[in-house]
Amino acid sequence: MNEIQELKDRRDHLRSEAERLHADLLPLETVLESDDAIEPDSERELRDAYNELKRNFDSRNLNADLLDRRISRIENLANCESLMTAHIEAMDNWKADEQELKEKHQSLSTRLEQIQQQAEEDMTKARQAETDAATAYAQAVAWGDTEGEKTANADAQKAAKNLATAAEHNRRQHLIMAALEQELATVDKYIAEAQAKHEEIERTALLLSQTVLEEKWNEAAKALFEVGGKLWANYNLLNRDQIGLMKLAVPEQGENFGNWTWEELSARSRQYRARDLIQLDSLTVPQYLEDLNNPERRKDERNEQADTEQRQLV
Repeated sequence: MNEIQELKDRRDHLRSEAERLHADLLPLETVLESDDAIEPDSERELRDAYNELKRNFDSRNLNADLLDRRISRIENLANCESLMTAHIEAMDNWKADEQELKEKHQSLSTRLEQIQQQAEEDMTKARQAETDAATAYAQAVAWGDTEGEKTANADAQKAAKNLATAAEHNRRQHLIMAALEQELATVDKYIAEAQAKHEEIERTALLLSQTVLEEKWNEAAKALFEVGGKLWANYNLLNRDQIGLMKLAVPEQGENFGNWTWEELSARSRQYRARDLIQLDSLTVPQYLEDLNNPERRKDERNEQADTEQRQLV
């Protein structure tokens, strides 16, 4: 925590210096950008002074930004577990909201389809009834069926009224369908927002995971080069070449962008003497040797691997 506070103090000091330099820049900018004539020598002096202040101003701001990123990285690493828990919880909440909204969307879509189908069927039936009544009336007239003509005429009038009622009902149904379509558009908007929020938090979580994995990578690389330094020293003491190790180049991850190479191995090897390298209690037994000495463990691991492969096939 003291390290973080020291970094924050340095950052704040740089920001304060940048503000002071910016205040000194403003009058020079005003003079240089004005339309008033300036002697060439005076202008050159002013511009040199301005450029010097500007370089210092930009340098302070850049270093403050780098410290900001360093502080953020340290704080994220220190609080990575609680931060990741919060990210996962937020992602789950947005995913649950999305699922609920999709269920609402399905319900609205089903109801809209039902109303559309019912509206079409009602209008089709009403029109068909009017057509049938008109046909019956025409047939009665053609055959001189007076009673049939009266009945068909009454049916036609009734069908006309029913059609008018159906048309009014159809109009109201279309209003309902328009409202449902508007509600569907609103739900679709909320679904898109929930998906965007989920993706945003997921990206933040992945960036945090990247930071943690980068640190683990660097720690593993340092452990590798710790062993490599001993191996390099061993080769030197045996007067053997280190051709294979000279090809080694491991990139550092995170804030720095360099590579660990054979030069790192050579530098580390200088701290070891023969006595340091022959202390067997400081050497870790390779895992495969432990497995050779523990056949039951090897059998259990083979069975576990077989079970895993079987589940993958299923």
